[in-house]
Amino acid sequence: METHDQPPGANGHSQGTHEHEPNPRGRAFFWGGIAAGVVVLLLLFTHGFGLLLPRPAAEAPPALVHQGSRIFIPERSPLRQRLSVEPAPAEEKSAVLIAPGVVEADPTRTINVLPPGTGRVRAVRVNVGSRVQRGELLALIDSPDLAQAYSDNDKARSAALLARKNLSYQEAQLKIGAAAQSALDQAKDADLEAAAEYERSRERLQAMGGSEQARGEARLLAIRSPVAGSITQLAIAAGATINDDTQSVMTLQDLSVVWVTAWVAEKDVAYVAAGQDAQVTLEAYPGKTLRGKVLSVTDQIEPDTRRDKTRILFENPQVLLKPNMFATVTLEGPKLRRVVLPSSALLMNNDRTTVFVATAPWTFERRNVEPLLNEGSSVTLTAGVQPGEPVVIRGGILLND
Repeated sequence: METHDQPPGANGHSQGTHEHEPNPRGRAFFWGGIAAGVVVLLLLFTHGFGLLLPRPAAEAPPALVHQGSRIFIPERSPLRQRLSVEPAPAEEKSAVLIAPGVVEADPTRTINVLPPGTGRVRAVRVNVGSRVQRGELLALIDSPDLAQAYSDNDKARSAALLARKNLSYQEAQLKIGAAAQSALDQAKDADLEAAAEYERSRERLQAMGGSEQARGEARLLAIRSPVAGSITQLAIAAGATINDDTQSVMTLQDLSVVWVTAWVAEKDVAYVAAGQDAQVTLEAYPGKTLRGKVLSVTDQIEPDTRRDKTRILFENPQVLLKPNMFATVTLEGPKLRRVVLPSSALLMNNDRTTVFVATAPWTFERRNVEPLLNEGSSVTLTAGVQPGEPVVIRGGILLND
């Protein structure tokens, strides 16, 4: 009787068939992983894939905040460590002004030389730029007027001599009884008239520059310098004819005293007055400073330049200052109490000079200021900031937008 070997088992199945059945625990793990993946996909679709990215750090506070025309610096802003704020100091400062200037001749020492009479110019003894002394010969004119004056004077002198001789004769004749008293009286009248005419002709001759003792070419009409000075204009030449003795033939300027005229801007006129100290430098003499006082300040502004002519008087014995030289004039006015800030506090904004002033804790506003004088590292102001107001003296460039 045949027998068959079978593997042991509770249900009579063979062991090989039991090995291919799935494990219940593995099946549970598989379906759990699928469920978790579905949940992740649902979260990604509903909340976005940004969940996979790292979350950003908290945003830093702004460095400054604009509040209308003011600027506020928040508490945690790094600008608070970089700004220096101090009360605006005030000092006694003189109003120092610098203005362009020019050398001018004193009009009261400028002379237009007129000829004593008409005629043809025989010779001119000077030229433009010549320096002359009082009474020096300037030109010679062959003048009919002077010739007539000499002729009249010669006649008057002869008539006066004859009248005096006749008077002496009549007096001698009356003493010996050879003449009547009436003849002597007529001789006296004739002598007086002749003497008067002679005096008149002599004065006219002297007025024309003639000399009674002159003879020959010495009787030409001489133009002589009325004062010492320099010839700055010449309007005659040898051979020219002068027909009008009211027209100037040359200009003579006494430059021993001159003006330096400063052109002061209209906004600075209030700081200038007669008697004020002035310093003048000229391009012609670098390194040399002239010191004087303001002679006058004109009462009108020039319409084309909007500047005032302020004149300083200078003695000029060596004529080093020549008319039309350019000059730089520095005027120092009375001392006034003014705000003085470090130059680091000043900022430029649209061609205006400005500073930042604290109106509240860490709150600033921009102010336009008027600088008067820059002295190295400090600047004097005339307007814009009051003494004691807190001003940003360093770091203001960080607020300048």
